[in-house]
Amino acid sequence: MLTVQNLEVVYHQVVLVLKGVSLAVPDGGVVCLLGPNGAGKTTLLRAITGLLPIHEGQVTKGEVTFAGIPLAGRRPDEIVRLGISQVMEGRRIFPELTVEENLQAGAYTTPRRDTKARADRFYSRFPVLAERRHRPAGFLSGGEQQMLAIARALMSDPRLLVLDEPSLGLAPQIVADVAALIREVAASGVSVLLVEQNAAMALSLASKGYILETGRVVREGLSADLSADEDVREFYLGLGHGDTKSYRDVKLYRRRKRWLS
Repeated sequence: MLTVQNLEVVYHQVVLVLKGVSLAVPDGGVVCLLGPNGAGKTTLLRAITGLLPIHEGQVTKGEVTFAGIPLAGRRPDEIVRLGISQVMEGRRIFPELTVEENLQAGAYTTPRRDTKARADRFYSRFPVLAERRHRPAGFLSGGEQQMLAIARALMSDPRLLVLDEPSLGLAPQIVADVAALIREVAASGVSVLLVEQNAAMALSLASKGYILETGRVVREGLSADLSADEDVREFYLGLGHGDTKSYRDVKLYRRRKRWLS
């Protein structure tokens, strides 16, 4: 479905952020992308969804293809029409527009006759959105806004849903609701590329994962294998073996150096 091959991205013609990144998202599959802040995860998503030029970034090497179609040079709206929809970090709803107007905005690339039926489908899935359809979206809670952001992205009937930190800032129960929704989306046949700091949640949802550090993929594999990997468990899941803090920090530092060498 989605293939990224040997991708390099530069900002402001100076800063090399991605350094030969490759990954693949299968048709109907869920793939997660893990890594610390500043690793290049959001930059990779921008390269996929056509938002790099807005941030003065450009692809200088490699390629991104979707269903065999190269995405280089395509406008974001063209990429949406091809079947890719993104939920950006921080939800990015339109707070002054109503819930219904936000959903209509998500369907701007689709025939108007389909908009109401699709909106009704999400009102059925999220009754709270139906109750508040005529209220400004800015009055929704954080969890409700995240549900609206995902529903808005799905209004274009995408083949690939790209999610950037969907659990950020949400209460544990709402995080569980978001995870359940991602499972539903995947079960419906939509492929998902998930960027998520909550590594345990991400690995539980995905069949395969990639770990990005300083602009490079340093680990990849089946989610079950990554969850069992001692380094991943310590770096990302916080599951050590009872070492003292000072010794553990030295050990993690040495392992991280080995990853990046």
